[in-house]
Amino acid sequence: MREITIDDLDPALEKGATLVDVREVNEYREGHIPGAVNIPMGRLTSRLDELDRSRPVYVVCASGNRSSAMTDVLTSAGFDAVNVAGGTAAWTRAGRPTER
Repeated sequence: MREITIDDLDPALEKGATLVDVREVNEYREGHIPGAVNIPMGRLTSRLDELDRSRPVYVVCASGNRSSAMTDVLTSAGFDAVNVAGGTAAWTRAGRPTER
């Protein structure tokens, strides 16, 4: 499984990377990385057609555990998927902005 830090995520986001937040809707609404699309973990496999298989998909959750598992799911489905280590917790600890 490929994995990056939040520092490595910045350049990808600047280039318009697809960032999928796999937390539950209520968690996402409490604050998420700007530009992240919310597809909760339990719904990811039924919504794969919403993602572009020709581009890398970065996957984030609260801490990196759920996103790690979902990165494996996406990789198995033929996506170039990358886990964001530390998740939104690391993002906010670093003082980065969130959206609600």
